[in-house]
Amino acid sequence: MYKILCLNKISPIGTKRFGESYTFSPEMASPDAILVRSASMHDMELDENLLAIARAGAGTNNIPVEDCAKKGVVVFNTPGANANAVKELVLCAMLLSSRKIGPAMDWVKTLKGQGAEVSKLVEKGKGQFAGPELSGKSLGVVGLGAIGILVANAAHSLGMEVYGYDPFLSVDAAWRLSRSVHRSMSLDEIYANSDYITLHAPSTPDTKGMVNAESLSKMRDSVRIINLARGDLVDSAAMLAALQSGKAAAYATDFPTDGMIGQENIIAMPHLGASTPESEDNCAMMAVDQVKEYLENGNIVNSVNLPSLSMAREPGTQRICVIHRNIPGAIADFTTVCGKAGINIENMQSKSRKDYAYTILDVQGGDTVAAAQSLETLDAIIRVRVISA
Repeated sequence: MYKILCLNKISPIGTKRFGESYTFSPEMASPDAILVRSASMHDMELDENLLAIARAGAGTNNIPVEDCAKKGVVVFNTPGANANAVKELVLCAMLLSSRKIGPAMDWVKTLKGQGAEVSKLVEKGKGQFAGPELSGKSLGVVGLGAIGILVANAAHSLGMEVYGYDPFLSVDAAWRLSRSVHRSMSLDEIYANSDYITLHAPSTPDTKGMVNAESLSKMRDSVRIINLARGDLVDSAAMLAALQSGKAAAYATDFPTDGMIGQENIIAMPHLGASTPESEDNCAMMAVDQVKEYLENGNIVNSVNLPSLSMAREPGTQRICVIHRNIPGAIADFTTVCGKAGINIENMQSKSRKDYAYTILDVQGGDTVAAAQSLETLDAIIRVRVISA
């Protein structure tokens, strides 16, 4: 029986996929895995039996990812599960930043009590809220992951000229991107060509404050910027200055700061990107499926701290799963240990990711328990697990 600790409320659409071999609860001693959404785990003591943590969402800032890798705990996220929800909010933000819909709705509320004059006042006052259409304008998409691709393709369908920038664009992502999207080779190209810019990059030392006084100076006048990715991608002071000078026409974000609230031409929302029932269901299902696949078969999909590696099970074998440091000679040591234990390796795969590596061996014969114990004594080893047939 596998034990799952749920630190947040997880959609039952997801948890019902666990089946009878699992038990899950908000309170669970010595869990095999943890499901989490927004709860912070940085001050949480991780049980030595813990094998995996699955974040029902994309960001993992609330999880001590590097410490987990050192302890052999796989951390999963669910990229793409909430992509459509965020895409729709980005499109909404683009429209809100263009048509001044929010201020217009607030103005209409001031007409309460004017009786029969309301219709005349509406027609007389609507001109102050005029704004441009999206069709025929240009959009720069910074980051062409699951969300960025959907935004780029949708914007093209709305009649926009779309420019995309992502120095780490994957082959799979490239296949899903509309051929009509112009691939920019630098951020400067995005800045020079875009009436609207939407950010879909992670928060890293290289991307923090990427929208700043210098980058804003390279953008078109009256640029409109949408940031539903990470708040610290934008220098708030520089953004406010650009809005006050007219360099930027609008800024839409769901990471508002105190200084932004109530400022003209800032569309400040709470963090609503993934706040749809469909998104929560999708994230829960993906998180549960990834945990099950790792616990039952040792396969890793969508890990943020270890390499992704999946291998079909060889019939009649036991599976040895090894998390280890990425150093020369490690694989040779594994095969030597198996040979000494009289074990035949039927199939083996290994992948690395920076300082860490993961190896799966399907084996037959010999003493698998003794082999696992011998592997644990090797310098490269972080964690060894045996999964029976």
